[in-house]
Amino acid sequence: MKDRQPLPGVSRTERLSDEGLQRLERQLAAGSQISDAVLAQWLRRYGESARAVIRQHRRYHAGLECGDALPDTH
Repeated sequence: MKDRQPLPGVSRTERLSDEGLQRLERQLAAGSQISDAVLAQWLRRYGESARAVIRQHRRYHAGLECGDALPDTH
């Protein structure tokens, strides 16, 4: 039997850290094809900090903000 107790998951405040934004920065800098839906999720979670990173890599468009994950092509 195991004597170790399971550790609780990572708290939301620890998850929403500079480390997460650095990961987003690395992925965009490497040219990863991150979907608009995932970029919108970054914006919801990290707000202005994520917006700045996404803009820097020219992936930002207004559709990411309003929940419309795809840019308007009409």
